Amino acid sequence: MAIFANLLVLHSPYNTNLYNRLIPPFGKDKGTMTYILGTDTMGRDILSRIIMGARISFIVALLSIFFGGIGGSILGMISGYFGGRIDEVLMRLADISLAFPIVFIAVLFAVTRGPSLQNVTIAISVVLWARYARVIRGETLSIKERDFVALARIAGCSHIRIILRHITPNVLSTLLVMLTLQVGWVIMVEASLSFIGAGVPPPTPTWGGMIAEGRNYLSTAWWISLFPGLAMLFVILSFNLLGDWLREALDPKLRQVAGVG
Repeated sequence: MAIFANLLVLHSPYNTNLYNRLIPPFGKDKGTMTYILGTDTMGRDILSRIIMGARISFIVALLSIFFGGIGGSILGMISGYFGGRIDEVLMRLADISLAFPIVFIAVLFAVTRGPSLQNVTIAISVVLWARYARVIRGETLSIKERDFVALARIAGCSHIRIILRHITPNVLSTLLVMLTLQVGWVIMVEASLSFIGAGVPPPTPTWGGMIAEGRNYLSTAWWISLFPGLAMLFVILSFNLLGDWLREALDPKLRQVAGVG
């Protein structure tokens, strides 16, 4: 839906039409099939805005996970493999990054540079990389003590070759599970930032922004906030379930336990 949003939308998610404002969903009094999920206070189609909002959410999620997740994983492997001062410096930077709330960083970017998709992505990546770095560092500390890594050192393999050929394949399953689980978290954070006005600015449709627009009409036009909220709920739940399934599928110990059960 996010990929083919331009082809799936029935109406423009940006154009306003006050004549059609607050039309209820199909099935209610005055509801119509033209606007299946109703319209908002500006007469914009809720369904079209949800579809286009999915694209915004996934763009932020993919960019944040790429820069924060992949970058943090690389730093985590470097930190765990080399240890010493490199490990100390990278882990202290990770601690500093985790100490700052994501909302504070996003508001800081919004105040200094203005709210935008780019600034939301940067703010989330600044916090996200530290999570990956810590987990992958722990995996690397365990893997580098195994016999095949010691044999690679004896064989004269370079540090880069050991990291690429021996460390990376063994942390890949953990990284894949984390990448999947963090998609839902990033979508929720992006929606939260848009809700408070520190995310992607209007008129760009975002799920958090749509929920914020409808919070003053919950008693009269509940559909403005309900449907984007349900979309976000189902997407986050789906990725969390997918992450749990991947963890069981990629971990031999969990597969054995599941088989015995």
